[in-house]
Amino acid sequence: MPLPKIPSKPATILLAKDYPKASGRVTPALTAVADIAPEPAPAPKKAATVKAVPAAKKPAVAKTPAKSKAVAAVLKAAPAVLKAAADTIEAKGKSSPRGKVTPITAEAPHPAKHKPNEVAIKSSTSRHADQTGTTKMFVLDTNVLMHDPSSLFRFEEHDVYLPMMTLEELDNHKKGMTEVARNARQVSRTLDALVSNTDDDAIENGIPLSKLGNKDAKGRLYFQTRLQTAELPVGLPSGKADNQILSVVRSLEAEQEGRAIVLVSKDINMRIKARALGLPAEDYFNDHVMEDTDLLYSGILQLPDDFWNKHGKDLESWQENKSGQSATFYRVTGPFVPSMLVNQFVFLEPKNGEAPFYGQVKQINGKTAVLQTLRDFSHNKNNVWGVTARNREQNFALNLLMNPECDFVTLLGQAGTGKTLLALAAGLAQVLETKLYNEIIVTRVTVPVGEDIGFLPGTEEEKMSPWMGAFDDNLEVLNKSDSDGGEWGRAATQDLIRSRIKIKSLNFMRGRTFVNKFLIIDEAQNLTPKQVKTLVTRAGPGTKIICLGNIAQIDTPYLTEGSSGLTYVVDRFKGWSHSGHVTLARGERSRLADHASEVL
Repeated sequence: MPLPKIPSKPATILLAKDYPKASGRVTPALTAVADIAPEPAPAPKKAATVKAVPAAKKPAVAKTPAKSKAVAAVLKAAPAVLKAAADTIEAKGKSSPRGKVTPITAEAPHPAKHKPNEVAIKSSTSRHADQTGTTKMFVLDTNVLMHDPSSLFRFEEHDVYLPMMTLEELDNHKKGMTEVARNARQVSRTLDALVSNTDDDAIENGIPLSKLGNKDAKGRLYFQTRLQTAELPVGLPSGKADNQILSVVRSLEAEQEGRAIVLVSKDINMRIKARALGLPAEDYFNDHVMEDTDLLYSGILQLPDDFWNKHGKDLESWQENKSGQSATFYRVTGPFVPSMLVNQFVFLEPKNGEAPFYGQVKQINGKTAVLQTLRDFSHNKNNVWGVTARNREQNFALNLLMNPECDFVTLLGQAGTGKTLLALAAGLAQVLETKLYNEIIVTRVTVPVGEDIGFLPGTEEEKMSPWMGAFDDNLEVLNKSDSDGGEWGRAATQDLIRSRIKIKSLNFMRGRTFVNKFLIIDEAQNLTPKQVKTLVTRAGPGTKIICLGNIAQIDTPYLTEGSSGLTYVVDRFKGWSHSGHVTLARGERSRLADHASEVL
């Protein structure tokens, strides 16, 4: 099997250590600077280039006579060491048999795309309170409660303060059948349960948030019981709800000097306005599965080059025949095993010309793991409805999609990586050829999420058809591969396929049970964790669910990469023996699309 071409632009959510080994980054140079005393600077082959940098830096060093000679030596030699490290990286790139390795190793800063959003999550007031160990008081904006009804109990030992305007806005949003209205009603019921059987004095002094059994919430809940006004800039209209909440925050700061008062809001403009007025404000991050999505589980692990030397001492191997396919199993023991997860894909591509190893972790017991070899879907004899894998990750994905033991599959990847095509091809093969499932059910979020689709004419399927253009495009590709029957045969095949694919709306999923169905959820990154739970719990006996998405393209308001339902299920299902996940890394749509994604 030929080695796959390594992508020139990895997906945003790939781990920095994964594709490929990041051995050529600038980190060694920084280590060399730290340990400069034992390691002399290399011979200056390009003296003009190296000397030009310290020349500009010398005056700064000369102005600080108090610095020690060791520090001066480090500053003087640092440019030479950094230059030598850069030359080493460049030389490695030139000597590499594949020209595309160099751009990946040079692209070390790519995880930092998310860092600017994550560095300043907490305000300076909040950070100071954390350092001193004092409790904070969080003033909640209405959108936080409507986004997460249980947010009242997510602030640990800190107190929560609700302005009267927040309660007023909750009352305005409680009517209707939308998710926001349901959340507003749930918050109102929670507040009613907290306030019931409470004296007026207790409301003034704060109600314990642990009253309803939430032991993690050790703070108290305070309501605005009297008119609190503070001076705001003249230009701000006093009647607006946001400005009234900001006024409450400022008056609380004046009343409780020394106490950290922090506004929590999902509204970006509200936070900007608060910062402009000198008030501490933060986003609500408690519903995030993780703060940095670069750490999201990719489903793939690269084995070290010495893996077989360290883990092959008590190696056992045997063959089994499962689902008509013969597979080889290896039982390995060693120090690398605890870093693996069940159903994770592992690979080793030796640089000395030996055959690569692709496997899947089937069992883990302490430092012992069972690895299973994969079926090679890149070969034409193993094609799935005329589709073959074009790279390593697509081969991993097809092994999950065609495995009847795997009930839940998540595929992440940028546009053009083949998520929809692979899922649809696997579904058609298992519905029409092996008859493992009765039919394919396709659903996706209609971009105005949760809104009624009644303005479109026709039945439920006809209303959903404009949203399913991606599946129509992929069906055309899959139908063109069957050219033996001519036009009539192709038309008959198309009608047969259409009869076995049902398009459903998310709005009518509540209470349903799917038995022996192949359920594809497209654009799953636009789902909230609650909606994903609603969909996945619809699965009856013999049903397989596939979630597809790209967390870099989220359209739902207040959803981010860290709080998306797709991120949520990937993180929660990892390591379960009947689920699998693969992050597709390389675009296979066309050379035009690949080039556009790089340069535009």
